Amino acid sequence: MKILIVEDDLTSRLMLKGILVKWGHDVLIASDGFEALKQLQTADRPQAVILDWEMPGLDGLEVCRQIKKMDLSAPIHTILLTGRGSKEEIVQGLDAGADDYITKPFDANELKARVRAAERMVQVQETLARKVEDLEEALKHVKLLQGIIPICMHCHKIRNDNQAWDQLEAYITDHSDAQFSHSVCPDCVSKFYSDLNDDGK
Repeated sequence: MKILIVEDDLTSRLMLKGILVKWGHDVLIASDGFEALKQLQTADRPQAVILDWEMPGLDGLEVCRQIKKMDLSAPIHTILLTGRGSKEEIVQGLDAGADDYITKPFDANELKARVRAAERMVQVQETLARKVEDLEEALKHVKLLQGIIPICMHCHKIRNDNQAWDQLEAYITDHSDAQFSHSVCPDCVSKFYSDLNDDGK
């Protein structure tokens, strides 16, 4: 999983990167919120973010809010790293858009468990996003005839939206993706081609 670490403290940033790389993750780093948002707006954006709450300029809470506003096909999983441990502050972080949190000083086993949970969530969201894309692509190729269609009881022409009368084939072609292949049914063969023998000669 590609993870972005957003931490203004160099030591903490390098320590987190070392741990996550050791666990097999592709890790990017940012030293502040502004740099983080730039990386999150690229096509090759990370799937998850671990960001510190308290940073100069743009803090982690505001970064969470900005991520929440982004129009993304698959959401970015956000883990807030904070020294604040009260329930009110944790709720504040989750309300801002964080998906999870880790309190400082963090325990490596807890971090690993939360990153694994993030990885599972990212996989589910990406699978869902692909299915939605496939469905949208399929719907582009589907047209349905619905409602009451006014059709002449004698010639079977259909009245279109402009009150003109179309041949049945023309109307269906304009309102669906159906294609026609003309043939002759047995009844019409008997009616219109009665002079032909069974071999068609």
